[in-house]
Amino acid sequence: MAAEGTLTPGEYIRHHLVHLTNRKQESIVDFSVINIDSVVVSSVLGLLTVFVLWLAARGATAGVPGRFQAAVEMLVEMVDTQAKAVIHNAQSRKLVAPLALTVFVWIFMMNFMDMLPVDLIPQIWHSAGPAMGFKDYMRVVPTADLSTTLGLSVSVLLMCLFYNIKIKGLGGWAHELVCAPFGTSKNPIWAVLLGLVNFLMQMIEFVAKTVSHGMRLFGNMFAGELVFMLIALLGAYATVSLGGSLFFIGHLIAGTVWTLFHILVITLQAFIFMMLALIYLGQAHDAH
Repeated sequence: MAAEGTLTPGEYIRHHLVHLTNRKQESIVDFSVINIDSVVVSSVLGLLTVFVLWLAARGATAGVPGRFQAAVEMLVEMVDTQAKAVIHNAQSRKLVAPLALTVFVWIFMMNFMDMLPVDLIPQIWHSAGPAMGFKDYMRVVPTADLSTTLGLSVSVLLMCLFYNIKIKGLGGWAHELVCAPFGTSKNPIWAVLLGLVNFLMQMIEFVAKTVSHGMRLFGNMFAGELVFMLIALLGAYATVSLGGSLFFIGHLIAGTVWTLFHILVITLQAFIFMMLALIYLGQAHDAH
């Protein structure tokens, strides 16, 4: 750890980028590997999100709302407005809008873990983890883990497939898969060729939307986490260099500026993920 002064900057960053896992990864794609830190932190924050929203619903009054209720009501109104703009099925919005609100708050809270001091929780785990028989690795920003963000985007994909079938029917959706976006032909040969091209284009669209949906959130949060690590190194250099005072001042300035900017980033990324989920679900309701 940085506090021990035994790691080089490269080793410090590599150490902080390793997940606490159940086993060593054997290949680039290994579904048997579970990032325990991401699962635990995201699950705890998910339960906290549900609890906070439940508290708001439980304590809601018809009179003048308090600050907490007013803040939650603003969020609910914002999400509901966006849902109405892209999903025109009122019955679907009864499920989609609350899910979108939950996703927005949940992702914001996972992103907000990036605002904690880089070494705070890892330093605690440095003493507690090995004592319990675990390895000395701990990452606390679940959205900086590609498996988390792709898991969220795949969940959105599954909901899109569900609403495609529910709204259009299995036959109607199957017809759309082979007739859009290039249409069909009365000529049997051209109809088969166009059907194959249309189906291929539809599959590419589903895969591209899902991958980009998860990669966008992961890329931004991973970069933010890495910048905070680099800023933390300025503080470490301040304790060992002759010009430590200059490094310390740079550490304070860079940390403050990046933290203020990152508050906007984590909020914006949560909003973008929620909006893209609503847009994709809205497209699942629309016929080509």
